[in-house]
Amino acid sequence: MKPLAIALILFCANAAAADDCPPYVKHNPGGDYSSPDDRQGLSVVENYHFTPDVERLVRGASGPLGADIGYTLEHFPNHPRALSAMSRLALRDKNRKPHGAHYTVECFFNRALGFRPDDARVHSLYGAYLLAIGQTDTALEHLEESARLEPSNPTAHYNLGLLYVKKKDYDKARASAQKAYGMGFPLPGLKNKLTAAGEWRE
Repeated sequence: MKPLAIALILFCANAAAADDCPPYVKHNPGGDYSSPDDRQGLSVVENYHFTPDVERLVRGASGPLGADIGYTLEHFPNHPRALSAMSRLALRDKNRKPHGAHYTVECFFNRALGFRPDDARVHSLYGAYLLAIGQTDTALEHLEESARLEPSNPTAHYNLGLLYVKKKDYDKARASAQKAYGMGFPLPGLKNKLTAAGEWRE
C-alpha cells in the first residue's frame, strides 16, 4: 500500500476515534442526577472530582480539568453543572474535546439525552452551547424543546428569546422575553437587544 494511502487511513481512523461516542452505562455510584436515589452517591464523585475549583475551571482535582469533569459526567451524564463546565472549558480552550476528556462536548450531551431525553436542563445547556458555536438551527431545536418540557423555567425562555433575536424573528423573541421577565428573570440582555432593534414592547 502506498504511504499516502496509509496516512489517509490512519487519519480517518483517528478522526473516528475522536468522535467515538458509546451510550452511557449506569455506574455505581451514578445514574440520573435528578433522581434522589441515584444522587445518594453524588458526593463521592463531586468531593474528589467536581470540586469548586474544577467547576470554576481553575484547576483539576485529580488531573486535567477535562478528566475530572468528564469523570463526573461518566457517572452522572445529566449533571447540569458539570455539562455547563465542560461546555465552558471547550469554548475557553477552543477544543471540542477538552484535554483529559474521553469524549467531545457533543458526545457528553448526546449521552445525557440518550439516557434522559426529557431532561429540560440538558436541552437548554446544549442549545446554549450550540448557539455559542454558531449552530443556530440545531440550537433552536434544543431550546424550543427545553421550553416545552419546562415552561415554568425563565432561563429556557430567555435563551430561546436570544436565539429568536439572532434569527430576527422578533415576534417570537418578544413572546419569549415577556415569559422570561414575567417569571422574574433578572438579566436585561434580551430586552436590550430587542430595544436596540426597535422591537421591544412593554
